[in-house]
Amino acid sequence: MSNTRQTYKVRKKRKNRRRIFLFLVVPILVLVLGATSYGAVLYFKAQSAMDSSYTPIERESKKREQPVNPHVDNVSILIIGVDDSDTRNYKSGSRSDALMVATLNEKKKSVKLLSIPRDSYVYIPEVGYEDKITHAHAFGGVEASIETVEEMLDIPIDYYVKMNFNAFIDVVNALDGIEVEVPYSLSEKDSKDRSHAINLEPGLQVLDGEEALALARTRKKDTDFERGKRQQEILKAIVNKAISVKGFTKYGDVIKAVGDNMSTDLSFSEMKSFFDYAAAGSGLDIETINLTGEDSYINGVYYYQLSEESLDEIQQTLKTHLEVSSDTTNSTDSNQTETDENSDE
Repeated sequence: MSNTRQTYKVRKKRKNRRRIFLFLVVPILVLVLGATSYGAVLYFKAQSAMDSSYTPIERESKKREQPVNPHVDNVSILIIGVDDSDTRNYKSGSRSDALMVATLNEKKKSVKLLSIPRDSYVYIPEVGYEDKITHAHAFGGVEASIETVEEMLDIPIDYYVKMNFNAFIDVVNALDGIEVEVPYSLSEKDSKDRSHAINLEPGLQVLDGEEALALARTRKKDTDFERGKRQQEILKAIVNKAISVKGFTKYGDVIKAVGDNMSTDLSFSEMKSFFDYAAAGSGLDIETINLTGEDSYINGVYYYQLSEESLDEIQQTLKTHLEVSSDTTNSTDSNQTETDENSDE
């Protein structure tokens, strides 16, 4: 019994690690391969791709008094999947289709990954009233999304990573498709919003980028909860293919796909600080957490009403992990000292 439980824990930890692979490790994947000539080529490809994706934003967080340094400080990253494509002209008014917050504790080499339901009913500072959190990006882009999440979780958001539909499609296509279980027959729009362009039958099958996106987006036959589970399975399929021997030869195309369709205020140098987390291997402690709540209708509109108890608990969990408090959200004194010293180098 104990051996079975231990095996389960090991498998669970591996699965949790894979869930953040695409978001945190893909941009720096080539660092692991740096000892090989192929790795050296990929390294420079990654640097070029990340440099082109670097899009800093001007904002002042009320949750940080001084800038952080990810090489020595605990930091948080808001991961934004945007409901956008060529057809939708990449407008800042696009809604966020997926929101995740990753907090990273530098000393413990641990990561907590929170998924935020897109229909969560929260206060949006940009407009001054409560609405679905997915609308924050439509109201004010990345800045409004960051401000809303900071307000909701009462923690600083130090960095963001934003990816659009094309990133998803191009990554899957760069890997020559992924094998996924389709739970039921479906007919969906493609990324160009053409109705009934994607038609799938149930069963285990290899999907291209457009088909995988349609499966990830559909909500006609089940709930947002089930949709989230499908998206997790699709991400795991992407990761499994990426880390396979065949996927290894596709890393150059994957890096290009990510670089062409991603924006972030993380510089390549800052991204490299996360190599220590990847290098921790089996020693990396990763926990996925979720906000609970219930379905709600206000004036006939559907919302996901977050549980106050669940929200309070997660706020405290993330604050403890980042080592911040409600009164002062500076990094710990020791980390800040190291940051100051590092900045003199």
